[in-house]
Amino acid sequence: MQESSARRKRLALLTLCVTMFMSMLDNVIVNNALPRIGQDLDTGISGLRWVAEGYSLVYAALVLTGGALGDRHGRTRTFRLGLALFTVGSALAALAGTIGLLVGARMLQGVGAALLTPGSLALLRHVFTDERERAKAIGLWSGVSALGLSIGPVVGGPMVEHLGWASVFWINVPIGVAGLVLAARVLPDIPPRARRIDLGGLALSAAGLGLLVYALIEGPSRGWTDTRVLLCGVAAIVLLAAFLVLELRLAEPMLELRLFRDGVLGGALLSGFMVSFGIFGALFFLPLLMQGPLGWSPSDAGYAGLPMTGMIVIAAPVSGRLTSRYGPRLPLVLGLALCAAGLGGLSLYGEHAHYVEYLWTLFAMGLGMGMTFTPMSIAVLQRVAPAQTGMASATINTLRELGGVLGIAVLGAVLTNRMTGTLTAALHRLGVPPGAVGPIADAPAGAGHGGGGAAAALPGPVREAVDGAFIDGIHLATRCGAAALAVTAVVVAVLLSRARPAGPGGTELLETDPDPEVSQDSESSQEPEPLAEARPA
Repeated sequence: MQESSARRKRLALLTLCVTMFMSMLDNVIVNNALPRIGQDLDTGISGLRWVAEGYSLVYAALVLTGGALGDRHGRTRTFRLGLALFTVGSALAALAGTIGLLVGARMLQGVGAALLTPGSLALLRHVFTDERERAKAIGLWSGVSALGLSIGPVVGGPMVEHLGWASVFWINVPIGVAGLVLAARVLPDIPPRARRIDLGGLALSAAGLGLLVYALIEGPSRGWTDTRVLLCGVAAIVLLAAFLVLELRLAEPMLELRLFRDGVLGGALLSGFMVSFGIFGALFFLPLLMQGPLGWSPSDAGYAGLPMTGMIVIAAPVSGRLTSRYGPRLPLVLGLALCAAGLGGLSLYGEHAHYVEYLWTLFAMGLGMGMTFTPMSIAVLQRVAPAQTGMASATINTLRELGGVLGIAVLGAVLTNRMTGTLTAALHRLGVPPGAVGPIADAPAGAGHGGGGAAAALPGPVREAVDGAFIDGIHLATRCGAAALAVTAVVVAVLLSRARPAGPGGTELLETDPDPEVSQDSESSQEPEPLAEARPA
């Protein structure tokens, strides 16, 4: 009987890890396909940014609601529904024949991911009631999540080159079907609990984020003083401010902002947000650089990410041990500093640099990513009440995805703005009319020089001007990302140094309606009393 229970736990862990891996993988596996998508579906950088942002934007906007729906209707049931929608969205994306249909399918994938990921950590906590078993399971789950983010470019490149860009979506279908079968057999049914759905928060956050991303994506091409861009930007600020005010006033909000009052939780959540901000932005544009100005094949561009993947695999368990021994401060600050160094280092190399020269930057970024993910999850589980695990997990995923959304949008705006300015000056010297700058600037969105893309069709001097402007834009974007990560490392170090210990000696426990199932698990594992914040009077 004990052996059967252990086998069921292993299968449950496998199910949760594989589905989490798939949802994280989809964040980045598409990146290596973007140049081919741009070529086949006849779209430029702006359209390709929507392919990447469509998934992340919907995910970030709905993941907190997904956590609430899991509480209200049952976490396992919501998990299975999300996995089914993600699988269907993947199939539709693979079949898409226009950029509009592809973006729509990516958004459906985002809805599915928003439903399946919040319950993953809560289910993990329910399956593994022993504290030591749970710590190992969380370490593996966190490592697999990070691995999904890093291995995407490695497997995506060869798939795109040999099987076409649709293959990066087809790969999710058999995994999703297998996950649904396993979920129905091995995941426990956690009874639902009454919870209010924050529809006002959902509407405000979704509208605000959508308008903000639209303004950031369209600003460089339309102009920052364009009426539509300005109106969208102002409306986004108003809606997001109203969302924050609403969440602070609700007794059961979608986003528990009071978690940020605790230094450890605030530092951990900020770390996840900023690592995604910097690294996602870089991972979006690097394939365009490698397959465009550098002329690499999709496979070569994919294999170039192997050092980053290897470092994440090594760093994830090491960071877990460091967190157990010294707390989350050391691995989080070290991870942020390494990501900043690696991202900033990329700006030192141009078109003629050899791979071995900037290899160290990939090692640094991989090691930094691996150092941050595990302590984030451990810190949250140690310092929130058991009934808040699902909400806290959803908050982690929301901020991580939101960081990626804003990273691509903000760093992309920096890149596009600098590229357009540099290219305009270069083309003016070549006698090219100003009206042709916009279409020419989209050339890096096509396949590489040898692949028949837009860049290959340009005259030699113009192509060199495009390449130089694109690299100049990437350099500025990576420097901005590195600076933001470096500042975050200092802020997190200060926050965690001032944090009070978890438990009754720290701050008061948050008054919540306990989840009977999770609370029972917590009692059986004899966990120390977790930290959460008290409601204001």
